[in-house]
Amino acid sequence: MIAAYVVNGVKAGLVAGVVFGLLVALVANPLVAFAEERAQVEHEGATADGHDHGSGDLEGHDHAGGDAGGHDHASGGLPAIVSNGVSVLSGVLWGVFLGVAGFGIAFYVLEPIVPGSGSVRSYVFGGAGFLTASVAPWFVFPPAPPGVVRSLDPNTATLLYCGAVAAGAVASVAGMYAHDRLRDARGRLTAGVGAVLPWALFVAGAVAVAGVPTVPVPGGMSATLATGLAGLVVFGQALTWLVLAGAHARFHDSSGASAGPTDTGTVAGSTADDVPAGSP
Repeated sequence: MIAAYVVNGVKAGLVAGVVFGLLVALVANPLVAFAEERAQVEHEGATADGHDHGSGDLEGHDHAGGDAGGHDHASGGLPAIVSNGVSVLSGVLWGVFLGVAGFGIAFYVLEPIVPGSGSVRSYVFGGAGFLTASVAPWFVFPPAPPGVVRSLDPNTATLLYCGAVAAGAVASVAGMYAHDRLRDARGRLTAGVGAVLPWALFVAGAVAVAGVPTVPVPGGMSATLATGLAGLVVFGQALTWLVLAGAHARFHDSSGASAGPTDTGTVAGSTADDVPAGSP
């Protein structure tokens, strides 16, 4: 029943969360620290140059030294081991949330229309989850490096984010439903087109309303570094969903849980059509 699906979602989420947390702690955090240090150095250089031209070398260097002291003070926050531990813990919590909400509840409800069979369903659903929870909001709020300030107030931004996720969910579910309805009647090719069409319409509508997403570049950071940081965000989310799907496929198959209606096999002497959705 649904409890087995939730347990599998929790286990898959733990695995994916640890991987995501380690990626943040070991790769993202050092890269962000490097970007911030680079921006600080460029800011100090610009400040020193400005004082050199305006008030003489001594005053400019003194001011630059003061800025450097401020930087040392700012860097004296949490130790790296603490911040990395928080990153791993946050990643685990995020992974468990995705596992429970996605593969524990949503997969339980939607499994009968998810394309494929066996472990393939987990990967297809993971791809749909990545499109819904990650890609869809990026059309409104593209991945951004640290230092980017959004012009919208938090309430409006939250509404837009939730609206984008909801629209992505509708596109994903509509695509899976279209594939399920067209597969036997019209063949795999037509079913594949029907599965992709809702997302094509979503992308066209999002671009028409919000424009083509671009990576914002904060002051003091090169466009190349900003693009690299944004790319790391995309990679991290894609990796999380991939590991989540792979772990779920392993746990789901080993537990024998299956929604059943689209399976071609039999369960306890009954055909797949006789098995209610959500049956183990």
